[in-house]
Amino acid sequence: MNKYDGVPRELLDDLTAEFEALRALITSGTDLRRPTPAAGWDIRAGVSHLIGCDLVAAEAMATPGEFRRARPATDEGLTALLESHLTTRGDFSAERLRQEWDDAFAALLKAFQSTRRDQKVPWFGPPMSPATLATARLMEYWAHGQDVAEALKIDRRPTDRIRHVCHLGSATFGFSFTNRGLPVPSSPPRVELRLPSGRLWARGPEDAHASITGDALDFALVVTQRRHHLDTSLTCRGEVAEQWLAIAQCFAGPPGPGRPPGEAPQ
Repeated sequence: MNKYDGVPRELLDDLTAEFEALRALITSGTDLRRPTPAAGWDIRAGVSHLIGCDLVAAEAMATPGEFRRARPATDEGLTALLESHLTTRGDFSAERLRQEWDDAFAALLKAFQSTRRDQKVPWFGPPMSPATLATARLMEYWAHGQDVAEALKIDRRPTDRIRHVCHLGSATFGFSFTNRGLPVPSSPPRVELRLPSGRLWARGPEDAHASITGDALDFALVVTQRRHHLDTSLTCRGEVAEQWLAIAQCFAGPPGPGRPPGEAPQ
């Protein structure tokens, strides 16, 4: 069996690149207590969360039965699990945190490389393919990387890897509504974005009555709830498009609070 059978090599390469890009921002001299734009989260919390989720994802692929037995049954249980990821490493030095991070990511990659294309991985919600889980991990690395970069006042140069975040954002159109107990519109908007390279990226029916157009970076920031859509240059046409951007959420768990308008860094 090809060790990359479950996940395309390009996707794993892009996930690794996101890990390395974020890891490069955090050195032995980084003040891990520096707050990020995510309310209540400092840099240490963001990295610790990524470590914890990498380990859980590796377990879900390698030993799905154990993952199912330990998986929280409620949103409150999931919240408690995620909070435990933060407190577990609350006194780690930057070097110790980086070493545990390296080990956790290596375990994650090893698990992905052993998956099968037809495999369904249990997660916090419906089971998903290994490729979808890899995309979700990339999205989290990108989103928390954005938080860390803003905390350190570093202007990250976006790359076309952002297309994976945009894909997940588009694919979770229905989830964004059902997660809030709202009816799902019968047809999603057409999404047409420009990637950092200048290439065009599109999803959704070409004859849709609603549409979202603009910069891929802005769309990724909105669906990961790192920006309010009014603080971006995205253009909406149609009520469904406006409703979606107001609640868009491409990550698992209960509805996120999002970011209020006017908080984009200047």
